[in-house]
Amino acid sequence: MSQNGHAIGNYLGKPIFESIEVQDDTYVFDRIATYVDDEFPLDRLSENEVLVEPGLIYRHKD
Repeated sequence: MSQNGHAIGNYLGKPIFESIEVQDDTYVFDRIATYVDDEFPLDRLSENEVLVEPGLIYRHKD
């Protein structure tokens, strides 16, 4: 994973990048994941989304 865009904020001391690149695909920041029962429920992700530490969800850029 590499970041493409500039940092648009931070969460738990880590930068939130506007966009990231994962396996040659670009993803844009969408939201912060909900932490439930000591984990992030992956079944709440759509097919076009990825979860990145520390709990940031990025969606595929169309």
